[in-house]
Amino acid sequence: MKKTVLALAIAASAACASAAQAEVKVGFLGGFTGGIESLTPPIFDGAKLAMQEINEQGGLLDGEELVMPSGDTTCSDAAAASNAADRLVNSEQVTAIVGALCTGATIAAANNAAIPGGVVMVSPASTAPAVTDLDDNDLVFRTVPSDAFQGEQLAKLLLSKGIEDVAVTYVNNDYGQGLDSAFTDTFEAEGGTVTANLAHEDNRADYRSEIGQLSAGGSQTLVVLAYADTSGQTILRQAYESGAFMQFAGGDGMVGNSLVEAIGADVLEGMIATRPGSPDTPGTALFTELAESAGIDPSAVFAAQSYDAAFLLALAIEKNGSADREGLSAALRDVASAPGETILPGEWEKAKQLLAEGQEIDYEGASGSQDFDDNGDVPGIVVEMAVEDGAFVTKGPVGE
Repeated sequence: MKKTVLALAIAASAACASAAQAEVKVGFLGGFTGGIESLTPPIFDGAKLAMQEINEQGGLLDGEELVMPSGDTTCSDAAAASNAADRLVNSEQVTAIVGALCTGATIAAANNAAIPGGVVMVSPASTAPAVTDLDDNDLVFRTVPSDAFQGEQLAKLLLSKGIEDVAVTYVNNDYGQGLDSAFTDTFEAEGGTVTANLAHEDNRADYRSEIGQLSAGGSQTLVVLAYADTSGQTILRQAYESGAFMQFAGGDGMVGNSLVEAIGADVLEGMIATRPGSPDTPGTALFTELAESAGIDPSAVFAAQSYDAAFLLALAIEKNGSADREGLSAALRDVASAPGETILPGEWEKAKQLLAEGQEIDYEGASGSQDFDDNGDVPGIVVEMAVEDGAFVTKGPVGE
């Protein structure tokens, strides 16, 4: 009897070990609560779509299933971001991470958990220039262009529409500061006038004092560089109530239909914004088909970039030949850039076969080319958004 029980215990232990080995974990860090909580679900859906396609087309390595445990950074709480990342890195033992989304969360997660743990992070949404300068041992990448570019394009877009003076307020963190700096420098260099420029703290109930200062310069256009679900929403509502501003504009953090629903379609009709976009390439067209088939809005902010982040990490794991963290960074660079046969969204089975044959691949993604530079940044385009008939609509690439 004892021998039988022991044999059963050993068999059960082996089965558990086999089950554990049958999974490869790639974590997801998002702002499920806080300033971008309405933007996060479709971003997460983009990553899960890539995961689903990979699993349906043979899985990773020797048929292991890709799973995606997630963590909430709240967007603005560095401690929450660090704790969520620590759980993924040290408890869940993820191989890599998609995320985080807000820049401050990405920096906190990287410095306090991912970099010490040797875990590669690929953010689909952290746009602040501060990410470029991280001392990250080549572990932090992003599939979205820096705000150094978006800020320039927003400034040029407003000027092209004959808006020659603006008041600017920005959330006082890495995201807001970086976007404001790029926007203001370009707007003034191109001949525009910034009548007031004011930082504000997130998650407050009253910004009327700041709005008074912003309106004192006389501009009727207010540029809000903040988040749609927290300070950005409150400032727009109170700015409209003040009657001081006739035109509103913003960056990618403000592009969400929840903002229009909260403030009112009539209030925000004609609002101008920008966000990173996707070029007109075979990869983007294919992603649109895949996303629509899965019930995902392919134009949702950062959904395509999130799909690319997850797909690239899976390709890198396959290229690396194991779920080990070591060597993944170099493998990521290999699969993202030429030379190699082009791999498009959804072509996991093709990529897996080519890698098994020892051939090189070059992923051309849902949001465009993902050729990482020395800092882990990618080129990109910025698209114009506008509120029309109660919703944000895409008007096309800025500058074209």
